[in-house]
Amino acid sequence: MTFKAIAVNPQQPADFVEIALDRLAPGPFDLLVEVKAASINPVDTKVHSSLKKNGLQQPRVLGWDAAGVVISVGDKVTGFHAGDEVWYAGDITRAGSNAQQQLVDARIAAHKPHSMNWAQAAAIPLTAITAWEALFEHLKIQQASAGKSLLIIGGAGGVGSLAIPLAALRSQVKVIATASRPASAAWCRERGADLTVDYRDLKAQLAKEGIDKVDYILCLNDTDGHWSAISELIAPLGQICTIVENEKPLDQNQLKLKSAALHWEFMFTRSMFSTPDIAQQGEILKQVSQLVDEGKLQGTLSETLHGLTVENLHAAHAQVAEGHMQGKIVIAY
Repeated sequence: MTFKAIAVNPQQPADFVEIALDRLAPGPFDLLVEVKAASINPVDTKVHSSLKKNGLQQPRVLGWDAAGVVISVGDKVTGFHAGDEVWYAGDITRAGSNAQQQLVDARIAAHKPHSMNWAQAAAIPLTAITAWEALFEHLKIQQASAGKSLLIIGGAGGVGSLAIPLAALRSQVKVIATASRPASAAWCRERGADLTVDYRDLKAQLAKEGIDKVDYILCLNDTDGHWSAISELIAPLGQICTIVENEKPLDQNQLKLKSAALHWEFMFTRSMFSTPDIAQQGEILKQVSQLVDEGKLQGTLSETLHGLTVENLHAAHAQVAEGHMQGKIVIAY
């Protein structure tokens, strides 16, 4: 028995192609999932760009953010059974979720929120884990005293749209988010930002609000472009976390003088290296699912495309690549 997938075409890597794959067999810790919906993230477009540049020998199925139904489980899996509804962000080293079926390590999956449909659920896992790890494991803002401030650069995007409410829910920090358009600023405020500023003139915008230093900075967009402002704005003994790789060397002099810390967040680290705490990602998704079902955390879905097709995948990638997404785009299968 075969199933359909949409993959990068090895003959023409700029294009996607529909392929048929043989039925998968779960490994010891795997779930075999019938994918119901998958969202598109910047990592999808970055991997695709790399493949277009470097080429590939075999079709590559992208997509690492999904919700679906468990078909079968591996012999070492606990807590999941056939028929369970799950969500997950997956593992970048394995075949992705732009397919009717996918294998995912059960330890990085969780039961999907009951209150969400497939498309709504698929919009959340990757960005929720990224935001959670950045805020609570790297920056540790939950330990901050009242009066401390957090600047989120890129507040209206997928990660920012969850980082804002998570910070508001689980810490006492003042949340400042960047947004360049009125609609984006409104989106950020609706999600819990105390203040929004235009990223194109960050220092001046903050100065108007009487702010010359912030205690925490989460950079979700253009580390190189914002680095000068980040270095100047971070408070002595402050904490910086970025999810965006730099293309040029980052000047560390001001960070050294301020004894400020720089953290990198890459959501796939735990699955790539099979870290001893790999199951922490399943626990994060479990807690996020509970927050959603309790009505404390809202979804980030902004657009749904219907049907697992080459055309829909091209359209979704094009929209994400523009870099101005508000929330998330999902393909429902």
